[in-house]
Formats: sequence, C-alpha cells, structure tokens
Amino acid sequence: MWLVPGLGVKRWLVLFVLCTLVGAVGFLHFTWTGPLHFVATRWILWLNALTTPEVMPLYVGGMGVMALALGGALLSIVMLNRSMLRSTGTAPDQALDVIYSKRTLARGPRIVAVGGGTGLSNLLSGLKAHTSNITAVVTVSDDGGSSGRLRESLDMIAPGDLTDCYAALSDSPVLSRLLLHRFDRGEGLAGHTFGNLLLATLSEEQGGLGDAMRDVHEVLRVRGQVFPATTTPSTLVARLSDGREVRGESGLAAQVGEARVEAVRLDPPDLPALPAVLEAIQGAELIVLGPGSLFTSIIPALLVPDVARAIRESGAPVVYVASLMTEPGETTGLSLADHVGAVTGHLRRTPDWVLVNSTPVPPAIRARYAGEGAEVLDPGAVGGDLRGRLRHAPLLHPGEQARHDPDVLAEALVALAPRRATL
Repeated sequence: MWLVPGLGVKRWLVLFVLCTLVGAVGFLHFTWTGPLHFVATRWILWLNALTTPEVMPLYVGGMGVMALALGGALLSIVMLNRSMLRSTGTAPDQALDVIYSKRTLARGPRIVAVGGGTGLSNLLSGLKAHTSNITAVVTVSDDGGSSGRLRESLDMIAPGDLTDCYAALSDSPVLSRLLLHRFDRGEGLAGHTFGNLLLATLSEEQGGLGDAMRDVHEVLRVRGQVFPATTTPSTLVARLSDGREVRGESGLAAQVGEARVEAVRLDPPDLPALPAVLEAIQGAELIVLGPGSLFTSIIPALLVPDVARAIRESGAPVVYVASLMTEPGETTGLSLADHVGAVTGHLRRTPDWVLVNSTPVPPAIRARYAGEGAEVLDPGAVGGDLRGRLRHAPLLHPGEQARHDPDVLAEALVALAPRRATL
C-alpha cells in the first residue's frame, strides 16, 4: 500500500537504498586503502571461512551481509517512524490514509457542494475519495425534529444537516458513528443526536456557530470543510399556486394539497454569509447543486443573497444533480424541466450541466414509490436547450430504495470538473 502512486514515498525509498549502497562502497574503499586495511582483511577472511566456494561463490556471502544490513536499516526507519507517529497521536495503521489524504487528495479538484439532507451527505461520502478540496454549503432552515427543538430552545440555526455532513467527511469512523448516534431515552435528550448537541454546545459557548467552524473541522478530522449557508436563524416561506403561503420547512409537503409550490423565500431575507463560504465559491472549479429536496434542501441555500451572487459571478461550471424521484407534496407533478426552471429562477443562473440517472428504476421500486405519491423524474421529455445540458450516468444505487450511488455520483462529477493544465 505504501507504493500507491502520488504518496511521494517511493522516490525517497529509492534514494535511501542508493545512498546506502554508495555509502557501503565508500566505506569499503576507506577500509581497504586506509588505516583499517588490516581489520577489513581479517573480516573478509573470516567471512570467506564461513563459505564453501564449491557450494556457493564467496561474493554471495558479502551480498547476504549487505541484504541483512539494508533490511536492518529499513526496519530501524520503520520503527522510528512508528514511534514518532505515536508521539504525535497518529496511529501507525492510519498513517497511510493520512498521507494519502494530505498529498494525493490535496491535488483533487476544488468542489463546492450546495444543499442539505441525506442527498448532500451521501454525495460528500463519495467525493472524499477523490479530493479533500471539498466545501459543503449547507441549508440550515429545518424546523422539525431534533434541529427544530434546538432552534426553538437556543435560537440557533438548524444543526441536523451540518451534523450529517460532518459525519460523512470525518476521517474517523468512530467520530462519524458517534456524531450520528441518536438518544432514545433520557428526559430532554431523547430524539437528539450527539452531533446536534455538540454543535448546540459550540453555538452556545461561542455565541453562534460562525466562529466555531474551524474548531469543529479540526476536532472532527474533517476531510474538507462544512459551513452553514448562513449563521442567522431563518424560516422557509413557500408561495403556492393557490395564493397561500406556508411557513416552515417541516410542514410544507403536508400543506401543499392540490396546489404547487411556485417559489420560496427566507424570512428574514437579507441573511449574511460566512466569508469562508464566499471564498470557497470564488475559488471553486466545480459547483454542485444537490442532490436533495428541491425546495427544502437545495434552493434555501441559494436564497442567501451573497451565496447566490457568488455562484452567479463564479467562472466555475454549475452542475445540478437531478433527483431520481419526485417528492410527494413538494414536487408532485413537476418535470425535470420544472426542477431546472425552479433552480434557475431562484439562482438567476442556469446550470451549465444537469446530471441525470441513466439506470432504469426497477418496477417494484416504482410501484412502491407510486403508492406514496412519487414517480420517476423522466429526463426524456425536455426541450432542446435543456437536452444539450444533460449528462447521463448510472447513478441508481442497488437496493430497495431509490437513491444515488455515492461512488458513481462522485466519479461522474469529478469527470465534469475542468481539467487542470499540466506543465
């Protein structure tokens, strides 16, 4: 595994072996021509006495000693490195992954992923195998479940999707598991995840999560960065086709009824964005919208004025990852063109590419989702302009749920990133 390309290890190993051999020749020259000639002669005669020329040439004994010496030198370096790694808190069995992350993944494309929910965290889990230059810009307007309770109690942004993204990008499997642990008992604890409580603690201690982001990245050993779209608590407001307005993300789908969502906004509207978010967008080589719920995960992050402005002004291509299925209530009856139109209308920039699934959804899955009021989002019925923006990939993950395969999705997105010029 240490010979994986890009780690920068092989060149130094070869140099060590060459220097050792040159040093051995130099030492031989010194002993043979210098004051230690007598000692060298006795050593060679003693070594020759251990070898029978009729069975094995005399020089083979010397080669054996050289091999043993070189092996001992390599062993000493390995043990020295293990001792140094332990002293810095890095387990030796994790050193390869750390080096790979720092060196190989650091050369990966700079990708900004915008959204929320399980779709964004699923994407991040696949992307982190290709690059460590990941910045997740997360929607934080959720008002249901654990996030909603913490928002109401502490007047903070919703931490739930942030927790999922931290868990997806964490290099520590133990920390990832702990972040997602949900308490099922305990007065005041039941229903909360450990990650949500951790972020709530940091928000309370630092007067908001904005100043705590860097500390969270370091503590959780995150491969990349995770930031909220805004650090100010806000409420999602949806305008429906029948003239009604629905406040709150968690109750949107249930209250739509026979109407359709025409547009969404955040209250208050003039929300600030973190400078680190804007800096990441400005330096991005690829900006990814989704996958995730259209009106409750993707678009809310685009309603932060500075975030939308930075994306509009960015020279990086914008990719919208289309959903596999419509969502009951939220996007019932909407076509792929409607989805893209909603993104374009709120962002005021049309995505350069629309990544869609090319794998047929099995009939059994179609039937089960149809019973819940959802249907496959068909990429076939689109106009000429949108058809030219479509990019297809077999994104459907095998299983009983219609969800994106994180590895295939990540590969497809990395392939869309502009190629860097090589010198």
